[in-house]
Amino acid sequence: MRTKLACCSLICLGTFFFSKAALGQGSGSKESPIAIVAGQPVSEQQFSSSVKGELRRIQNQEFELKRKGLDEFVRQKLLEAEAKRKGTTPEQLLKAEVDSKVDGPTRGELEGYYLAQKQSISQPFEDVKASLRESFKQARIQVAREAYLKRLQEQAEVVTLLRPPRLDINYDPARLKGIPSAPVIIVEFSDFTCPFCRQAVSTLNGLIEKYHGKVSLAYRDFPLREVHPQAPLEAEAARCAAEQGKFWEYHDLLFRNAQPSGEAGLIESATKLRLDEKRFSSCLTNGKYRPQIDRDLQDGVGAGVSGTPSFFINGIFLAGSQPSAAFEKIIDDELATASQSHTHKAETASSASMQLTDRNHAGFTPTTQDRKFLAKVGESLFVVTLLGLPLWLVLRARLRHTNEGQRFG
Repeated sequence: MRTKLACCSLICLGTFFFSKAALGQGSGSKESPIAIVAGQPVSEQQFSSSVKGELRRIQNQEFELKRKGLDEFVRQKLLEAEAKRKGTTPEQLLKAEVDSKVDGPTRGELEGYYLAQKQSISQPFEDVKASLRESFKQARIQVAREAYLKRLQEQAEVVTLLRPPRLDINYDPARLKGIPSAPVIIVEFSDFTCPFCRQAVSTLNGLIEKYHGKVSLAYRDFPLREVHPQAPLEAEAARCAAEQGKFWEYHDLLFRNAQPSGEAGLIESATKLRLDEKRFSSCLTNGKYRPQIDRDLQDGVGAGVSGTPSFFINGIFLAGSQPSAAFEKIIDDELATASQSHTHKAETASSASMQLTDRNHAGFTPTTQDRKFLAKVGESLFVVTLLGLPLWLVLRARLRHTNEGQRFG
């Protein structure tokens, strides 16, 4: 009975540690069942793509709320500490360090704002000028306060342990720009007729250039059929171009063309890239890539994608056509983490080597055979010096002779 209990305890303990490790490995890890149906376990991975996608979105929203709450808490604590250091209150500190240095708007700025909002402002400019000036200045003060608090946070070198949700997102090597071994892979879910996706192209190209060899870009299809009826056909055309090794060239051509071009236009674009027109046309007509495009679409939905463009930077979600700074923040964090991991591994290997060397030196007690061998080495030093032979050759020969004697003696 005790043996069974012990085995059961070990299994439970092992399952606990395995589960904890599996949680860090992404969506491909084995999950604990959440139900048993007719004797068969059911896990979240068996949910439909739409349900999984909704769960992912909730996870991302939860993280954003936590991140925002953490930033507010940290900045408030830093503000209180700075105010205490200067012998004042947080509000008085902000007024002295920020509010007093913010200039009010000029008359020209007020008039420009008034004209832009004239349809929603029924009163004459002179009647609302004072309230507009106050609103305008308060908005500037708010921006300046945010910048001040951000500087306090940067100067304090706050280390944030909160980490965003991360997913294992597969990609097609045939549609990868850059090297597969890059420490950062951006997987983009995109639509060739989406104007926001077109805006993102220059941003992504700039990132690839800036982080050359460190960042690679993978493309996956997410055609929004209801909004862009031409998108699925363009996705097929790009895959047909990939067949002939010209995916990215065709990709760029499609995004340069602001208007959907239809089948004839897609074939014409292939001709411009000197693709085999007959082979391309046949590929486009038979719809051979529709199942793969649907697979991309379903994978995107399951990962929480609901619009384009959507990105996963090493599995970290970023939605919309964002400025370069939004990408760079995640990329820099990922590169720093990769660098720290590499340094830690090198230090661990070096430490282990030093420990082994120290043990060999500290615990070495020569045996009789060792003393004889060392005496022979000492006798050989004179000959080595005279003949100019490398010392390591003699040592290796002596050691080999000794080892042979131990093996067969």
